[in-house]
Order: sequence, then C-alpha cells, then structure tokens
Amino acid sequence: VIGVVIGKTDVRSFPDRKNIGTERYTFSFTIRDSPTYFINVQSWGREEYIRSLTESFRVGDCVTIENPLIQSKEAEREEKFNPVTPSCYKLLLSENHSVVKTSSRYDTDTRLLSLLHLPVKDPQDYYSLGDIVANGQSLHGRVLNVLAAVMSVSE
Repeated sequence: VIGVVIGKTDVRSFPDRKNIGTERYTFSFTIRDSPTYFINVQSWGREEYIRSLTESFRVGDCVTIENPLIQSKEAEREEKFNPVTPSCYKLLLSENHSVVKTSSRYDTDTRLLSLLHLPVKDPQDYYSLGDIVANGQSLHGRVLNVLAAVMSVSE
C-alpha cells in the first residue's frame, strides 16, 4: 500500500496481559491514496520497535507499507481513538512481517501530496463558527465537525 500520512498518534503503552510486569506499545496513523479513500494503520510491539517506527516518518510523508495484516475494524471502539474512515478495515503492522518505507521527496508523487490538504469529512457535514455562535443553544451536547483555519498564534 502506498499513501501519504495524513495523521499520526503519539506512542502509548499498556500493561501486557500475557507477560505480567511488561508493557506493550502502540501507535497508529492514517494514510490516504486518493481523494475518497484513506485507512487507519495500527502497530503494536516492543518499545524499541514502536519508537523506531514512529520516528521514521511524519505527517506529510509518503510511505509504502509492505505485508500488513488486514483486519475488520470494530467501528464503535476504534473510531473513538482514530479518524472515521470509509473502509470497514484497518491495517495492522507486525514487527516480524511488515515493513514501512518512506519515499524521498524526489520519489514522491505530487498527486499524493495534494491529498494531504483535503478534508476527511463530507463538505456538507461541517458547521461554521458563525453557525455555532448563532445556534449554540440548540447544538448543546451534540458532537460537531468544525472546519476552521488558524488566523494567528501568540503567547
């Protein structure tokens, strides 16, 4: 699978239920290969493997994923922590079988890089900040998608 990384989580650790007293590490990222399709990729493993993998690329890089495991996603559980994707699957990276390669800037397809700036939500599924201000009371308690731009950053 070849795509541009459009999102990435931080490394997290959890107690390993199989090996009491040890930790398992994970992180996930989302890749996109067309305006319509993008998929979440999850990796679990030893701390050294996960930290090395997460440091090997960043958002905006084009990557090639070799030998991922394809799994059905559990939409309710997984979409709490990852972007909602149009696929009912996710990719799982295995330390022993999967490889992630980053393309150099010279090898990167400009069509893939243009996908980095496309929203992942339907353009009709957003509220403007003006709508929220005007209708805030009726929207209270609802989860909303907001599309906004940062105008300035200061201390």
